[in-house]
Amino acid sequence: MKLTEDIKPVTYMKTRAAELLREVKRSRRPVVITQNGEAQAVVLDVATYEALRDASLLLQLASQGEADVQAGRTTPQPEVFARARRRLAREK
Repeated sequence: MKLTEDIKPVTYMKTRAAELLREVKRSRRPVVITQNGEAQAVVLDVATYEALRDASLLLQLASQGEADVQAGRTTPQPEVFARARRRLAREK
């Protein structure tokens, strides 16, 4: 993060919104928006936001899976495949 480029006051966003959006899209770096000297928001380009959202969802799934393993909520692989084969055979 480049402090002189990536941290902007809210007044900058108000007066130069189009320029700010072009720069965020071009650089793909987030910009921190401050108000009264404190960080209040982050502006991201859409592609970066979507990638972060997808990564977050993937981590949530991994965490849920880990919790299932720790709680013993698992099924042995051979049993899962056998169930799948039986279900596929019935659907034919």
